[in-house]
Formats: sequence, C-alpha cells, structure tokens
Amino acid sequence: MRALAALLLMAAAPAFAQVVIDKPWARATAPGVKVAAGYMVVRNKATVADRLTSASSPAAARVETHVHIHEAGVMKMREVPGYDIPAGGAFELKPGGAHLMFMDIRRPFIEGEKVPVKLTFEKAGEVNAEFDVGRISGGAPATHHKH
Repeated sequence: MRALAALLLMAAAPAFAQVVIDKPWARATAPGVKVAAGYMVVRNKATVADRLTSASSPAAARVETHVHIHEAGVMKMREVPGYDIPAGGAFELKPGGAHLMFMDIRRPFIEGEKVPVKLTFEKAGEVNAEFDVGRISGGAPATHHKH
C-alpha cells in the first residue's frame, strides 16, 4: 500500500510543476484600508489549458478573482469565477486588468513584507506563492522570484 501511495505522489508531482507563478506582488495599504490587490504572471508549461479557480490567504478573510472592465465609459471592477491559463502560455494579472482582491485584510500590507497565498487550479491543484509587498503608489517591487 505504501508503494502505491508513493507511486501516486510521484505521478502527481509533474502536474504541480506545470504551473509557475512569476513576479507575485501586492501594493502596500494605508492603515484602516480593508482591501488590497495582488498581481502576478501565471505560466502554464503543460500541453493542456488550466484554470485558476480560487485563492486564499491567512492575510485576508477571502481572496477574490477580479477584472476591470469599461462600461459606458466608466472603469468598473467585477468579480469573475477564475482565469483561463492557455496551454504553453501565460496569463498576467496587472494593475488596470485582472487581479486578486484581498478582502477584509487582517492588518495593513506593509512594504517589504511578504503575503502567503494559496492558488487553486483545476488541473495543477494547489500552488503556494509569496507576494512581495511594494509601495502604496507605483509598480511592482524591484525584486521578484518564481514559485
């Protein structure tokens, strides 16, 4: 039985390696603010498409997948059920586009800290990432690493 379990784990391991999280970051937040946004590039090395279906973090009550849309000349934010990641391709979450929303954050995100996030994919399963916290205004922190 133990050998079978080990074999199943080895067979599943390549699926996890197929999704790579690149440049995960979030903006710092001001005291009292209860939401924060997170960004990253999701790279899918598999030969089949995948889908990011959910995310969670101990830093927030919940994490939602959102997009910005233009509606009647006004930029609006909407929650979506996830993001499709093309086979052999990438999907970028960035300011003004798709992003993660950390809802009801437990404390402010402080520049220089890291925020742990668990991402759940339809095929790759759970992938852990650490989001670098950058400045309140401005882009991504200067240093990034892959997960």
